[in-house]
Amino acid sequence: MSVVQVQTLPEVGAAQGVTKISDHVYVYGDREVGMMRSYSLSDSLDYTGEEYLFTVDGRDHINHPTGIAYAKGFPTFIGNSIRLNKEGTLWKSMIYAIDWEGFLKTKTLDGNLLATIEDDACIQGTRPEYVRYQSKMMVATADYGPTRNEVRLYDPEKLLNANKSSDSGVLVGKFTCSPWVQNLHWIADEGVLVLNQNQIEGRLWRLTYLDLEASLLAGKEVVLQQIDFDRKDELEGFCLLNPSLGIAVSSSRTQNAALIKIP
Repeated sequence: MSVVQVQTLPEVGAAQGVTKISDHVYVYGDREVGMMRSYSLSDSLDYTGEEYLFTVDGRDHINHPTGIAYAKGFPTFIGNSIRLNKEGTLWKSMIYAIDWEGFLKTKTLDGNLLATIEDDACIQGTRPEYVRYQSKMMVATADYGPTRNEVRLYDPEKLLNANKSSDSGVLVGKFTCSPWVQNLHWIADEGVLVLNQNQIEGRLWRLTYLDLEASLLAGKEVVLQQIDFDRKDELEGFCLLNPSLGIAVSSSRTQNAALIKIP
């Protein structure tokens, strides 16, 4: 894999992730409020002019979006990490279920917030992404931290109706994983879960490809391939646009999006 083009996506604040849904690429971040922008792909990412705010009644509601789990016919979940002290040592992790189509139409969360769930089963942070496990769609999430990190799988319907992720029946399975996971990406055709990571805290990009089913059976990550990039900033998200091209975003204010060629 190699970076073939780097560009600046303005007005996304510190980008926190990227996802491809239908023909659109969505980059989300924490500007003055949590927000998301839509892009199309030509020779680069082109802003469509569509911007969405994670606000309710004009107030910031999902201030630090850390993952969007979307699958047609299933609830859409968005993660959020809430800082509880100025030192950044205490956090509260939340998962929100939203009406995705309504959100795209009104461009805010007003009338589109369906449920609020505390992800108290997590160790540090939440970053939801849909995966398929044993022929069922599940919501995967992972921790960010130096030690004790896990990837967990939640039942989406039970998560939707839960107050907390620790509620009975929500957690389906889990396994330990390596540190500094910023986001997740699922490659459905291969049954591969990609950990979007940094090699050290907040620096140096890393993508770790896991065999999801084997990892769940082993109780720890089963690595198929690990790819390191000599990029000095903080990788926040990665997704495939097609089998030969991916997009990665960082929290930098400039040069914060990279097209990645996959042989």
